[in-house]
Amino acid sequence: MTTVHHLRDVVTRPASTVSIAGVPWPTFKVVALLVGLIVFLVVGVITAAVAPAVLSGAGAATLAWVTLGASARR
Repeated sequence: MTTVHHLRDVVTRPASTVSIAGVPWPTFKVVALLVGLIVFLVVGVITAAVAPAVLSGAGAATLAWVTLGASARR
Protein backbone atom coordinates (compact mmCIF):
# COMPACT_ATOMS: atom_id res chain seq x y z
CA MET A 1 0.00 0.00 0.00
CA THR A 2 1.41 3.35 -0.94
CA THR A 3 1.61 6.38 1.30
CA VAL A 4 -0.91 8.29 -0.81
CA HIS A 5 -3.33 5.38 -0.62
CA HIS A 6 -2.87 5.21 3.16
CA LEU A 7 -3.49 8.94 3.56
CA ARG A 8 -6.60 8.71 1.41
CA ASP A 9 -7.93 5.90 3.61
CA VAL A 10 -7.29 7.88 6.77
CA VAL A 11 -9.05 10.94 5.41
CA THR A 12 -12.10 9.09 4.03
CA ARG A 13 -12.64 6.86 7.07
CA PRO A 14 -14.60 8.52 9.89
CA ALA A 15 -12.79 9.06 13.17
CA SER A 16 -15.26 6.81 14.99
CA THR A 17 -13.94 3.61 13.40
CA VAL A 18 -11.14 1.26 14.33
CA SER A 19 -9.30 -0.74 11.69
CA ILE A 20 -9.07 -4.43 12.60
CA ALA A 21 -7.30 -6.57 9.99
CA GLY A 22 -7.99 -3.89 7.40
CA VAL A 23 -11.73 -3.80 8.11
CA PRO A 24 -13.19 -0.62 9.64
CA TRP A 25 -15.24 -1.38 12.75
CA PRO A 26 -17.37 1.20 14.54
CA THR A 27 -15.76 2.09 17.85
CA PHE A 28 -18.87 1.27 19.87
CA LYS A 29 -18.76 -2.36 18.68
CA VAL A 30 -15.14 -2.78 19.77
CA VAL A 31 -15.90 -1.20 23.14
CA ALA A 32 -18.93 -3.47 23.62
CA LEU A 33 -16.87 -6.57 22.87
CA LEU A 34 -14.18 -5.47 25.33
CA VAL A 35 -16.81 -4.82 28.01
CA GLY A 36 -18.21 -8.32 27.46
CA LEU A 37 -14.73 -9.86 27.68
CA ILE A 38 -13.90 -8.00 30.89
CA VAL A 39 -17.20 -8.99 32.53
CA PHE A 40 -16.67 -12.59 31.40
CA LEU A 41 -13.20 -12.69 32.96
CA VAL A 42 -14.20 -11.00 36.22
CA VAL A 43 -17.26 -13.20 36.78
CA GLY A 44 -15.29 -16.29 35.76
CA VAL A 45 -12.57 -15.56 38.29
CA ILE A 46 -15.03 -14.75 41.07
CA THR A 47 -17.39 -17.69 40.57
CA ALA A 48 -14.99 -20.23 38.99
CA ALA A 49 -17.91 -21.36 36.85
CA VAL A 50 -18.23 -20.99 33.11
CA ALA A 51 -22.01 -20.68 32.71
CA PRO A 52 -22.51 -17.50 34.79
CA ALA A 53 -19.41 -15.96 33.24
CA VAL A 54 -20.59 -16.57 29.67
CA LEU A 55 -24.12 -15.36 30.34
CA SER A 56 -22.94 -12.26 32.19
CA GLY A 57 -20.38 -11.39 29.53
CA ALA A 58 -22.89 -11.87 26.73
CA GLY A 59 -25.49 -9.78 28.53
CA ALA A 60 -23.06 -6.97 29.26
CA ALA A 61 -21.76 -6.96 25.68
CA THR A 62 -25.29 -6.91 24.26
CA LEU A 63 -26.40 -4.11 26.56
CA ALA A 64 -23.30 -2.05 25.74
CA TRP A 65 -23.67 -2.73 21.99
CA VAL A 66 -27.31 -1.60 21.93
CA THR A 67 -26.91 1.47 24.14
CA LEU A 68 -23.68 2.69 22.55
CA GLY A 69 -25.04 1.99 19.08
CA ALA A 70 -28.17 4.01 19.78
CA SER A 71 -26.17 6.91 21.16
CA ALA A 72 -23.74 6.80 18.20
CA ARG A 73 -26.58 7.27 15.72
CA ARG A 74 -27.70 10.52 17.36
